[in-house]
Amino acid sequence: MAAAQRTLVETFGYASFRGQQADIIAHTCAGLDSLVLMPTGGGKSLCYQLPAMIQPGLGLVVSPLIALMQDQVQALNLLGVSAAYLNSTLAYDEQQAVIDRARSGALQLLYIAPERLLQPSTLETLRTCQVNLIAIDEAHCVSSWGHDFRADYLSLDVLRAAFPGVPRLALTATADPRTQEDICARLRLHKPKTFNSGFDRPNIFYSVQPKVNPKAQLMSFLKDYEGCAGIVYCLSRKSVNDTAHWLSQQGINALPYHAGLSAEERQLHQVRFLKEDNVVMVATIAFGMGIDKPDVRFVAHLDLPKSMEAYYQETGRAGRDGAPAQAWMVYGLQDVVRLSRMVDESPSDESHKRVERGKLETLLGWCEVTTCRRASLLSYFGESPAPRCDNCDVCVSPPITWEATEIAQKALSCVYRTGQRFGAGHVIDVLRGQLRDKVKQFDHHNLSTFGIGRSLSEQQWRSVFRQLVVRGYLQVDHSRYGALRLVGASRGLLRGETTLALREDPTPAKSRSKPARYKLELEDEELMEDLKAARRSLAEKQDIPPYMVFHDATLLEMIAIRPKNAEQLLEVSGVGQAKLAQYGDSFLEVLAKHSAF
Repeated sequence: MAAAQRTLVETFGYASFRGQQADIIAHTCAGLDSLVLMPTGGGKSLCYQLPAMIQPGLGLVVSPLIALMQDQVQALNLLGVSAAYLNSTLAYDEQQAVIDRARSGALQLLYIAPERLLQPSTLETLRTCQVNLIAIDEAHCVSSWGHDFRADYLSLDVLRAAFPGVPRLALTATADPRTQEDICARLRLHKPKTFNSGFDRPNIFYSVQPKVNPKAQLMSFLKDYEGCAGIVYCLSRKSVNDTAHWLSQQGINALPYHAGLSAEERQLHQVRFLKEDNVVMVATIAFGMGIDKPDVRFVAHLDLPKSMEAYYQETGRAGRDGAPAQAWMVYGLQDVVRLSRMVDESPSDESHKRVERGKLETLLGWCEVTTCRRASLLSYFGESPAPRCDNCDVCVSPPITWEATEIAQKALSCVYRTGQRFGAGHVIDVLRGQLRDKVKQFDHHNLSTFGIGRSLSEQQWRSVFRQLVVRGYLQVDHSRYGALRLVGASRGLLRGETTLALREDPTPAKSRSKPARYKLELEDEELMEDLKAARRSLAEKQDIPPYMVFHDATLLEMIAIRPKNAEQLLEVSGVGQAKLAQYGDSFLEVLAKHSAF
C-alpha cells in the first residue's frame, strides 16, 4: 500500500485514508470483487480511482450519471490524472479520440455509460485494452428492489465473462439488505466482500412537518439559510416553476430545473448552481444525481418522495463537506394520493407496483414516527443505531400523543355513511357541519355524522385522516379519484375492540447546530473572504466551479495553519502537487498579505 499512500498524499493532498478506503483499495488491488456501501460524501470515488491509478492499465467506471462523469473527470484532470468519459454528449470525432487514448494506454480512468459500454463494438475495443478494474457506480440501479431501477444495468453481468479475472466493485450509497443481495446476484460478482461504512450522515438534521401552508413554511425555514446554497424538491414541473418564481419574488436567488426546460436552460441553471454560492435550485428529481457540490446547506422537500431510498439519496446531497446541514420536508395526505396514483398508472407489472407501494408505505410510517428519526432511518438500511441522535426533530422536540379512539370512530363512521366515495376534504366538511354545495348536493347534511366533529379544526381532521391512512385503518381508492374506504382493520376500531393514540402535529423544530458554513473571528472572516475571492478568480479563468479549486474545508485549514511557503501549504488537507503548482502562489500571496496586518 506504499504506492497508494504516496499517491493519496501527492495527488489528492490527503494525509490519511478515511474509514474503510484503504481496505477496499487493497482488496481491489488483490484482484477481488467487492460490494461497497458508503454514504454520499463518504469518499466512494477514491476507492476505485486510486487503485486504477497505481496499477498498470485502465480503470473502467460505469455510471448512468452524465453530470457525475463530467464533474469527476474535470476534477481528476485538475489533479494531473489522465481521465476521460465516453457518453452521448460527445461528438463522433471526440468519442474516437477518447477510444484512441484508451487503446494507446494513455488513459488511467475511463468513465462510461452502461448503454455505451454494452455495445458490441465498445466491448470488443475495451477487451484489447489492459483493464485493471471495473467500478459499477450507483449499483442499486441493477436491482428491481432498489429505488432507481435501470434496465441497462441488467446486462452488466456480461462483464464477468468479457473481462475474466478483472476485479469489479459495485458501489452505492442506498441499498437495503434485500437490494444488496440482489446487486451481488445480478452482477454475478465472484465471492464479493461487502464493505459497509454505514449509512449515517451525523451532520444532517432531519425534520418533517405536516403540510399546512407549504410556501409560508418553506419561507420560514429559509430564513436560517440566507445566502446559502440549497435544493428544494417538488413533485411536478408546474410546482417547480411556481415555487421558483415565488421564491425569486421574495428576493431569493432561485432557479427552476426539470425535464420540461430546454437542455440549454437546464445546463445554464446547473452551471450557476455549481459556480455560485447562494443559488437555491427548485427541481424535480431530474436534478441532483451526480452533483458533487460540497457546500449545499439544505435539501427541502415540498412533496413526499417515492421511497426511503429516494429520500436518503436526495437528502444526501446536503452537507457533503461534513458541516451542519438540514433535510427538511413537509407532506400531507394529498401527496399520498398523488404518488399512489402514479404507481397505479405506471406501465410496470403488478409485482413491481407492489414493491413501490410497500416502499411508499414505509416512508409514510417513518414520517409519523414518535421515536428518533435517524434511528428509524438507519434501521431501515439494516443498521442497529443508538436509540437517540439528538439531531432530529423528534429527539429535539418529542411528539405528544393523544387518545384518539372516539375521534377515529367518528372519522371511519363518516367515511362509511358517505358511501366510501369521497376524499378527505368532503368527509371533513360533513364532520365539521359545513353546508357546502357538494354536501347539499349529496344530501349529506342529513346524515347522522353531519357536524359531529365540530370540536376539531379542519387541519386537525386532516392530521387524523393522514394518520389513519398511514396506520392502515383507511385506504385511498385511486380508481375513485382518491376516495377513502374502510379496510379489515377498520372493523375492530369501530367496534371499540382496538384503541388508538395519534401523534399531535409538531411545531417546527430548530436544529441545535448553527446552519452557518463556519464560525470565525472577524479577522479570519476577512481572510476567508479574500481566499474565496482568489478561488473564484482562478475558477473563472478555468471555467470550473470554485470547489474544484479547493473546498471550503481546505480554505479553513489554511486559516488555521497559516502556511508561509509551498512546503507548509502541502501540509494542508486537499493540497496536492498538481494543485500546489497551479494555485499555490495565489493563495500564499493572500495569506502573506493578512499575516502582515
